[in-house]
Amino acid sequence: MGKLVLGCIADDFTGATDLANNLVRAGMRVVQAIGVPATPLDADVDAVVVALKSRTIAPAEAIAQSLDALRWLQAQGARQIYFKYCSTFDSTFTGEVRGNIGPVTEALMDALQCDFTIATPAFPDNKRTVFKGYLFAGDVLLNESGMQNHPLTPMTDANLVRVLQAQCTRKVGLIDHTVVARGDAAISERIAQLKSEGISIAIVDAVSNDDLLRLGPALAKMPLVTAGSGVAIGLPANFGLSPSSQASALPAASGLRAVVSGSCSLATNRQVLDFIQRGGAALAIDPLRIAAGVDVAAEALAWAAPLVGKQPVLVYSTAEAGAVKSVQGRLGVEEAGAMVERAIAAIARGLVDQGVRQLVVAGGETSGACVQALGIAQMQIGPQIDPGVPWCHARAEAAKAEQGAGVHIALKSGNFGGDDFFTKAFTVLA
Repeated sequence: MGKLVLGCIADDFTGATDLANNLVRAGMRVVQAIGVPATPLDADVDAVVVALKSRTIAPAEAIAQSLDALRWLQAQGARQIYFKYCSTFDSTFTGEVRGNIGPVTEALMDALQCDFTIATPAFPDNKRTVFKGYLFAGDVLLNESGMQNHPLTPMTDANLVRVLQAQCTRKVGLIDHTVVARGDAAISERIAQLKSEGISIAIVDAVSNDDLLRLGPALAKMPLVTAGSGVAIGLPANFGLSPSSQASALPAASGLRAVVSGSCSLATNRQVLDFIQRGGAALAIDPLRIAAGVDVAAEALAWAAPLVGKQPVLVYSTAEAGAVKSVQGRLGVEEAGAMVERAIAAIARGLVDQGVRQLVVAGGETSGACVQALGIAQMQIGPQIDPGVPWCHARAEAAKAEQGAGVHIALKSGNFGGDDFFTKAFTVLA
């Protein structure tokens, strides 16, 4: 068995596969665990990503789950820890709670006795860049990108130094693009300067993959790295690894095909529309009918049964921001979200019962609910569909009627993927 070198903690399930995808592309063999495993690692891999569902829970619970993951990863011999959050830098923000990213980062620093770490959600392949400490989504500031209307984690400030400082007791600083452009020696010098000024966490600018690759060597001896998934492309080389097609090999795909979506992001709205415009079979579910006690999962599965053997089917709760707010106003934010997640998870499990073995799930919280409903404990990470979204292969309890049955599954963050993602995904797997 190989020696585990990188242990990763992700704050949601799609984010975990996003990170694992970049590590695989850079040459690492990766397994993703759903939650903290109860047993020791039994796989010949270079990295393990522990996927938590901690982005939108109370900070104290997010810290507790993250420290549990850390202890397990340390017990497996991980040499470096990577705390992964979303490329939009969002997490719980309600009342006096300012977010989970800072509290979890500081708890991990304390546990690792780490006096300095970096923070950057930059992921240029998905048009997430950081310049002068400000986060851009495409050509606009984060708070002008639609994220200011996110139903659970609205982002109204693009200044990451300011956002993170509000969450931390340690001082937060900046390593700007002029330093990053000069390479790892200059980055290391800037880190030493910041430490001498009493700063313990630094937002790092990155506007291209070249910036992330320059950053990588400067992080080689850092016990803890915190970032989105982009920084992952520069880390495997620190362990003597390079890109290899073998790292992403999966078993051959078979079985029926389906998509379930609980994301309300602009990108997923476009993907649903594209799928329908191409003549795809699609069914929208209504949260208010769920709240009224209607078994929409049973209705959706009855609708899908005669269709799924002929073509991929899509079941979605995607809606425009105004419609989402209307539902939340009637049901409450948390209950509206949880109710839809439960329904879509039940639909996903029912689809697998019907013979679906190629399943795309859109939405971070939705992905977490579906993976848990399917009884998936670990996933092998395979080839990329679009930046940040790979196909994976997993043993699912829901498929246990077939000896050794496996499911190919793609967990897509709401904001990721091109307009044709739902169609392209099955083409890539084929």
